[in-house]
Amino acid sequence: MVPGTEFEGKSVEEIVKTAPDGGIFNNAGQVLNHTLYFLQFAPQPKQAEPTGRLAEAIQRDFGSFENFKKEFNKAATTLFGSGWAWLSADAEGKLHITQEPNASNPLRRGLKPLLCFDVWEHAYYIDYQNRRADHLNQLWNLIDWNVVAQRM
Repeated sequence: MVPGTEFEGKSVEEIVKTAPDGGIFNNAGQVLNHTLYFLQFAPQPKQAEPTGRLAEAIQRDFGSFENFKKEFNKAATTLFGSGWAWLSADAEGKLHITQEPNASNPLRRGLKPLLCFDVWEHAYYIDYQNRRADHLNQLWNLIDWNVVAQRM
């Protein structure tokens, strides 16, 4: 992907996992994060909540969908500065909510990213100013849970 470097021919995911902090990592991370972010939205989602295996995992690991949303929103609103809130799965399928600063991604923790909310100011400031929580509450109305479930 980056001609003439050790990253030539590698996927963006592999670059995010292995690149040292710096320009290549930051740019690869933001490409991957924004790609996953925008692909998870639909203007008219078919369902308001996940179903199937994803719903079962959320129930198992967070107790309820409402509790999951509460915990996810807490992670997203309390992240200091710019970054991302993520729902990810570990190798055993257990779900985790993480805060990733700047361009970071759960891949760097050995997790599989499933759902993310962008909490960089550019994602919400024009419409919501400093009301990050209001922005996050609106994002739940756009999630295509089928896309998120396919990432498991």
